[in-house]
Formats: sequence, C-alpha cells, structure tokens
Amino acid sequence: MELTPQIIAKLDQLQEKYSAMGQDMSAYLDGLLYADFLTYWDYIHLDTLLSLQSPKTSFPDEEIFIMYHQITELYFKLALHEFTQLAAQPALTAAFFTSRVKRINAYFNALTTSFEVMVNGMEKGQFLKFRMSLLPASGFQSGQYRMIEICAADFLQLVDKSKRTELAHATLEEQFEFIYWKFGATELASGKQTLTLKQFINKYSAQFLQLARDRKESNFAALYHKLQAEGEDVSALAEELRRLDLFVNVEWPLSHYKSAVRYLERDPVDIAATGGTNWQKYLPPRFQKRIFYPFLWTAEQMEEWGKGWVLGVLKSIREE
Repeated sequence: MELTPQIIAKLDQLQEKYSAMGQDMSAYLDGLLYADFLTYWDYIHLDTLLSLQSPKTSFPDEEIFIMYHQITELYFKLALHEFTQLAAQPALTAAFFTSRVKRINAYFNALTTSFEVMVNGMEKGQFLKFRMSLLPASGFQSGQYRMIEICAADFLQLVDKSKRTELAHATLEEQFEFIYWKFGATELASGKQTLTLKQFINKYSAQFLQLARDRKESNFAALYHKLQAEGEDVSALAEELRRLDLFVNVEWPLSHYKSAVRYLERDPVDIAATGGTNWQKYLPPRFQKRIFYPFLWTAEQMEEWGKGWVLGVLKSIREE
C-alpha cells in the first residue's frame, strides 16, 4: 500500500503526540498490529449483559420484570450523564443547556411510553406470586432516580410539601429528614419506617447528601436562574424544563400508579407493594405536589397538578 501524503501526515502527528508524552510511537504501533479487531458483542459486553437476569422463581414473567427494571436503570444512567455534563460545563449557555435537557426528556419519553411492558406485559397471576420472593426489595429503592431529582431541582422542592415553608432556611441535613419519599415507605398499619426504607437510607443517605451539597449551585433550577440573571433568552429552556417536570413528577410516577392499580388494587382491600409502601398515597402526583420548577407554572396549574392524569387512568383501567 502506498504511503500517501495524508498517511504520512497522520504518522507525523502521532509521532508528535507520543513524543510530547515521552512515549515510543513504534511500541504503540506494535500494539495496534497485534490487537484483534473489535467486535460489537465485545465492545458492549453483550454476553455479560445478557447473563445479568437471575430470577428468584420459575415463573417466566419474572424475567420480563427484571429486564425492564434493568433497562430503566440504564436510562437513568443516561440522564445522570447529561446532568453531570451540565453541572461541569465551564461556560454554560442557554442553547447548550436546552439541548441537553432535550436529551433527558427523550430518555424519559422512552421510559414512559414503554411502561406498557409493565402494565400489560405480565400475567397478573404470575406477578402476584413471584413478587413475594422479592421482599423487601422495591423499585422505590432506585438510588439513581433520587439522584436525578437532586440534580434537577432545589433540594427544598424535594421536602414533603407540609414542611417546605418551615424548613426553607434549614440545613440540608434537616431538610433531608423530611424528604418526601420517606413518607411513601411507611408501614400501612403502624406508620413506622419499612425495612425497605431503612435499607435504602443506610445505603444511600451519605451519597445523597453529598450530591445535594455538590449541586446546590448547579442543579437545574439554580443554573436556569443564573442564565436568566445574565440576560440570556431562556424561553426555549423554560419549555424543556416544564416538559422535564411533567415527565419526572407526573408521567413517570403515573406510569407506576397505572401498573399498581392493575396488579395491586383489590376490592375492598388493596394489596401492599413489595416494600410495604403506601403506594396509594405515594404515587399519585396530585398528592405529592412535587414540582421542580414552581416559578415556571401558574398557581392554577400547580393546584391541579396531575389530577386529570390520575383520574383518567383510573377511569380507563376500571372500564377495561
């Protein structure tokens, strides 16, 4: 093969690169010569990925349950990747911010539109049996989802709505004691913390608090206000943040609510979730009133937050 001027130029660039690092380019060329060609399955570790499903029972639909939750966590990781990029961006612009929020919204759109896999993709009889082998594990224990919340909003917005005014000037540690999801993992009968919640707090509380400190000035709400104060046009960004607010705080919990109604609602007594959580009060958006960006919504919109969605879902399920 002829050494064209383009190839010679690239070799010169490589020589310059490795010389600047005190490295021998010929040794790297030997490595390239002896290396095998990359394959798709090796690059994405396909065999490992496909081996990560370990059902606890013999019910076939349990594998569906496992795989969908694994897919969910990968989408959460994609979202967190974008949150991290934005927090670290040295010269943030509204255009860059908007483009990255659009990516996150695309991930949540994929999640919410695919949740029919959980709603209609399993036999109810199988689910109600294999779920008992999962105790006390629960999707409630998704640490990545809580990290997304912390990165998205001012931490005060994650405090139970009845305590937000009182704790407006409290420390992060004091606010964390009243974070909204702690009230969704209480025993139905006694009101005590479930084992599910105790496990979760023991594993993640220090990590959550450190992330809250790290994102105090770089959560999405803080970054939005900073760009607005600098005089940037944030109208397109505001629209994407509103979409994110609805995806995370209405559409996603509503998808779970729809699944819970289908599988767990029983007349006259509802079936408890695997972690013993009070899902009837925890999942519906209209009860939690968790809103990342209250400054982007009207008082009327916040008052009716999620109400129409929930009533519509209940009506459609009960008519089936």
